[in-house]
Amino acid sequence: MLPIDPSVIDPDDIGEKETTLEMAHEDAVEHVRETFAAVGFGFPVEFSPSELLNEKVDADRDPYYVLGACNPAVADRALDETKKIGGLFPCGVVIWQDEPGVQHVYHVSIMRIARLTGMAPDDEAWADIIADTGEMVEEAYANL
Repeated sequence: MLPIDPSVIDPDDIGEKETTLEMAHEDAVEHVRETFAAVGFGFPVEFSPSELLNEKVDADRDPYYVLGACNPAVADRALDETKKIGGLFPCGVVIWQDEPGVQHVYHVSIMRIARLTGMAPDDEAWADIIADTGEMVEEAYANL
């Protein structure tokens, strides 16, 4: 049994954000990358699970791309609070194709999830980290 009932978690509790972009998949990936970079995120990891699965197991998946986003200053602060947070680095921004020309952009806050699960402290320092990353993500989504 899970210690938390997922059906009662409010999307705001995990910092869930999503939107739809009407453009080609490759254009959407580049647009999301540029938009998140403009608010301070870098991308130490990025990959296409759909390309990998289509190649390795002939999955016939529609385009799906993961941008592993990180703001080094916030990551440094988070690691000062708990070394466990590295298990969730980098935070993911996912772009998948709903249909040709329509892309879905999805993100959840690893900082909120870490606090919710007890992996990170529920204190003022962590609340500041959540606020800072939340502002960055809000700005990025507003600019998408």
